Order: sequence, then structure tokens, then C-alpha cells
Amino acid sequence: MVLVWVGVALLGGMGAVLRFVVDGAVASRRKRDFPYGTMVINISGALVLGFLAGLALGGRAMLLAGTATVGAYTTFSTWMFETERLAEERQSWAAAVNVVVSLVLGVAAAAVGRLIGANL
Repeated sequence: MVLVWVGVALLGGMGAVLRFVVDGAVASRRKRDFPYGTMVINISGALVLGFLAGLALGGRAMLLAGTATVGAYTTFSTWMFETERLAEERQSWAAAVNVVVSLVLGVAAAAVGRLIGANL
């Protein structure tokens, strides 16, 4: 059990660092007023989590790969905060686009990932 906790801590830390790196890379290429980095992170995380589900990982493997790594990589709270910030700045159209595009592409990415994982 101790090894599982250590694995969660290490893999979760790796997921969080990867989120920081990806967000920085995307932000350096795009205007900062729209949260492209968070969108890329959450959609790619949905793809990976769908893939892992398609592989039918169970137990500790899914805990480590899905919950620890992908869970630390993706970020619901930042997505909601950035959407609220857009709305507060009276960028209602951008806030709505952030919600709709993130949801539609996120669900589609999870479905594609699951399909790919199930067919391996």
C-alpha cells in the first residue's frame, strides 16, 4: 500500500508538472486573454483517460495512470475559474465558447481515446 501512495504522489507530481509545461508552451504561442492552454490540457487529458478506459485498466493501474497522472494533469477548477474570469471581464462570447468547445471536444476526445484503446 505504501508503494501505491508513493506512486500516486510521484505520478501526480509528474502530471502537474506536465500541465505547467504544456500550459506555458501553449500560452507562449497564443494571446493570453483566452485560456487555450487549459483547453488543450483538458481535451488531451480526456483523450488519454478515454484511451486508458478503452484498455480496460483496472485496480491500481487505473488508479496510478488515470487518477494520479491524468487527474493531476487535467484541471476542472482552472477551467471554471478562467471561464468566470472571462465572464467577469464581459467577454461573454469567449466564456460561452470556452464552455461549449471544451465540453464538446472533451467528450469527443474521450470517445476517440476509448475507441483506440479498446481496439489495441
